[in-house]
Amino acid sequence: MSITTAHYLLQAHWQTPSDLRLQPVQSSWLLETDSLTARLKSRCRHFRVQMLSEQYYPLPERLQAQLAGAESALLREVMLHCDAQVMIYAQSWLPVSTLAAIEPLARLGDQPLGEFIFRHPELQRGPIEVAVLDATALKLAAPLAEQAVWARRSVFWLAKHPLQVVEVFMPEVYQL
Repeated sequence: MSITTAHYLLQAHWQTPSDLRLQPVQSSWLLETDSLTARLKSRCRHFRVQMLSEQYYPLPERLQAQLAGAESALLREVMLHCDAQVMIYAQSWLPVSTLAAIEPLARLGDQPLGEFIFRHPELQRGPIEVAVLDATALKLAAPLAEQAVWARRSVFWLAKHPLQVVEVFMPEVYQL
């Protein structure tokens, strides 16, 4: 992935879930309020996080307001695999100020972000927004049979320190 993918996701038409007609199986994944990592792990024998990239960037203007005025952040991109099948592409914007305050976030490596944040005693989550994305515009590693894929995003607050997570759901996830 690349900053190009990140900008594509920033430009997506994000909406509140109530504005869309979601199928029940889509709703169950897109509107999941607990950890997707835990849900995936419960439905497969072998779960794996594949690190795609981890780089610091100036925060795009669209994210600065959402992330408490932060100016730069670590952009972390991973694929979540379930039994050797890619299920979710996840992208996290972790502001430098958040990393300084919650230092373990800066050294997750191939550990799931969800495992860390959902154990944090002061976790708060902002509203979930959803979007339909053009699968070819994402330039994912493997071509998708579907033309469109669903994604969600939300801002998490850990002890008043923000981070944004975007998750793109591969069609196979709905079979779990």
